Amino acid sequence: MSFIIGKKCVSECDTACVDACPVDCIHGPISTDGGGSEVKDLESIEGLQLYIDPENCIQCAACVPECPVDAIWDDEDDCISNEGDDKSVVKNYEFFGHKWTGEPL
Repeated sequence: MSFIIGKKCVSECDTACVDACPVDCIHGPISTDGGGSEVKDLESIEGLQLYIDPENCIQCAACVPECPVDAIWDDEDDCISNEGDDKSVVKNYEFFGHKWTGEPL
C-alpha cells in the first residue's frame, strides 16, 4: 500500500508535502524525478497535481499534516472509499509507469 494524493491536489500543487517526505517519493506535476521543483517554473498549474511513488513510499505519514488541502490518503482503498476517487489512484500509479491492478506493488 502507498499513500495516495487525491483530486483535492488538482490545480493546487502545494509542495509542502514534498519537503516533508524523508524518502523523496513525491513528484510531479510533470517530472517523475523533480520532487515538485518544476511547479515554481510553470505559468499555470491548472489541472495538474503531485503524485506519490507507490514503490518508494514508506507510509511514514510525514506528508499528511503538511498538505493544506487534505489531499493525501493513507492508502489506495481510503482514497477510493472516502473520496470516491479511483481516478487519482490510477493516475498516481500511471505517473510512475505502473498499472493499478487493485493490489499494492
